[in-house]
Amino acid sequence: MKKLLYIEMDNCIGCRSCLAACTQCGGHDERNRNYVYDVNPLVDRQTIPLMCLHCVNPACARSCPAQAIQITEEGAVLSALVEKCIGCQNCTIACPYGIPKFDEEQNLMYKCDLCYDRTKDGIPPMCASVCPTNTLQWIDENELAEKRERHRVGKWVSSRQPFEPLEGETRVQISLPGIIQGIQKLF
Repeated sequence: MKKLLYIEMDNCIGCRSCLAACTQCGGHDERNRNYVYDVNPLVDRQTIPLMCLHCVNPACARSCPAQAIQITEEGAVLSALVEKCIGCQNCTIACPYGIPKFDEEQNLMYKCDLCYDRTKDGIPPMCASVCPTNTLQWIDENELAEKRERHRVGKWVSSRQPFEPLEGETRVQISLPGIIQGIQKLF
């Protein structure tokens, strides 16, 4: 059965173990491709993890004039191919989530590739395999349906206007039930 990355943002405790694990994934050259943001550091300690959402029709790939950003059969949107990337940085500008980063030394874009060397074989991405609070989960479609039924908060889109989301469907699913419903929970 097909697996996907599911993020329960309100579980994040800011331990940053996902960041450490990301550097150990094959092909990352010990470069971190995920982020953990402090939501409002002067008020509380709330943090959220953020990584590429692997859009179904990604703006980064659409904007690449060299076709350096490939999409796998499983739906993972990969970092720019070294041999094709021309360093134009269109992808970093086009992404509505601000995910791709540009390495000026290598003249190359890099971002989360969903640990494709692992996930293509059904092994969880490094970040999900080490998360102590289940903020990052590698789940199948049945588990996703169960979570959606339990929370019943509707479809989340990345725009203020639900009829015009910044980007369409993503393969990484995000849950904000505790935040949206005002519920505090411990993992």
